[in-house]
Amino acid sequence: MMSETTTDVLVIGSGIAGCAAALAAVREGADVTMATKATQPEGSSSWWAQGGIAVSKDDPEQFKADIIEASDGTADPDAVDVLVENANDAVRDVLLETLDVEFDRADGAGSPASKQDLDFGQEAAHSDERILHVDASTGKAIHVPFLNYLDAHDSVEIREDTAALDLVRHEGRVYGAMLEHDGEVEPTFAGATILATGGIGELYPNSTNPVGMTGDGIGMAALAGADVADMEYVQFHPTVCVDAEEQFLVSEAVRGEGALLKNGDGERFMPDYHDDAELAPRDVVARAVETEREQTGEVRLDVSPLDFEREFPDLVELCEDGGIDYTDGIPVAAAEHFLCGGVAVDDRGRASLDDLYAVGETARTGVHGANRLASTSLLEGLVWGLRAGEDAVGREVQTMEAPELLNRDPELPEKFARDKFHRLRRVMDEYVGLERTPEDLNRAQGVLRRLKGEVDAYVRTRTSRSLYELRHASITALLIARAASENPESRGTHYLAEAAETTAD
Repeated sequence: MMSETTTDVLVIGSGIAGCAAALAAVREGADVTMATKATQPEGSSSWWAQGGIAVSKDDPEQFKADIIEASDGTADPDAVDVLVENANDAVRDVLLETLDVEFDRADGAGSPASKQDLDFGQEAAHSDERILHVDASTGKAIHVPFLNYLDAHDSVEIREDTAALDLVRHEGRVYGAMLEHDGEVEPTFAGATILATGGIGELYPNSTNPVGMTGDGIGMAALAGADVADMEYVQFHPTVCVDAEEQFLVSEAVRGEGALLKNGDGERFMPDYHDDAELAPRDVVARAVETEREQTGEVRLDVSPLDFEREFPDLVELCEDGGIDYTDGIPVAAAEHFLCGGVAVDDRGRASLDDLYAVGETARTGVHGANRLASTSLLEGLVWGLRAGEDAVGREVQTMEAPELLNRDPELPEKFARDKFHRLRRVMDEYVGLERTPEDLNRAQGVLRRLKGEVDAYVRTRTSRSLYELRHASITALLIARAASENPESRGTHYLAEAAETTAD
């Protein structure tokens, strides 16, 4: 007989959103189980966040205006209100007072200055300096102490190297999830289940995400019948060094401090694309970078206008480790970065299925609309994580007969999932990337439907983490392509080349 476990709140994922949800739940007296595929902090997208975390300071209305403008007017004003009105308190409570994160200070990083002397940076599409940061490694500086804090808490169990394969659901309610560890699968029943599985980096050949970001939360939620929204809005980061031995993101903060984008002819080009030049919204900069790469062979980020060594020592180290001479400019390209859509949730992170929540990049809160403003992802994860975790407490834990995940056929060849993922990434890159056409989106859907059908057939008789990850990825990819094909309007990250050309005419 299959063993089972119970918990008050099950959090699937261990980034800042999942950690915030767990923290809020234990503060309310709940026992929390956190299941994460990661075996170290680097396995979470939050760990890799460079630029920082934005706050409202003393002007939430201006912060709200910047978010909505960056979204091309598509962000939900009510959701943005929730973000900006809770930003300062959430950061103060969790990051400064609970975790004592050593953000950079105005008179030098790590100095014993008061919290009023925090150094606020500026990034693209922000009208004010409001970004708290720790060099170019803010995510790591937040995430490691957060995990350590929770790991030391008596009411939190962190289950590493553990994947959620499927949600346990019945008649519109979620009872928990089927969790896999070391080949063994068992149900964990919970009063509430919170999806915080991160992004979709594995759906594209080049991404800023860590390995393992296969859209698990979105795939499981959609399969269970939960609503999803804004799936067409996939944000690409414009400055990713893809020529290094291991590609790495070059923070938006570098351009905020004065770095310039130059093409293969050595010419600065962003003023020709947007009045805000290097500080234009990410979708504009990303498309400009790729256009110039196609026309001139390369794009480099010129860091000579700033004291790069002093201001960004972590990026200097990444350049040196990757064999990049930053004094000649850092070679950059656009890469998949963030999904603005996801599981549709309300202002408490509640999904359309009872007792199911989603937070962080897995969720569509409405804050980002068609394009995310820089350094708002950590903040959104923190704010919605706290709200969801608090709301999730007090629900009755009920068990039911868990689905039987069959494993009666021989294991698939080791390269099966790898080859299918390669096919999926090629389709997404060619047809559902920075620029799309209706014809390409139709082609993508055809290929992805066939791929999903193949995977579904194997899942019926085989159970493995790689196969279920492939299932989640194929579902999520198909949702992106379908949403893109159903939206005829180019807005933000969803750019239809033919529609744009027609509008220009």
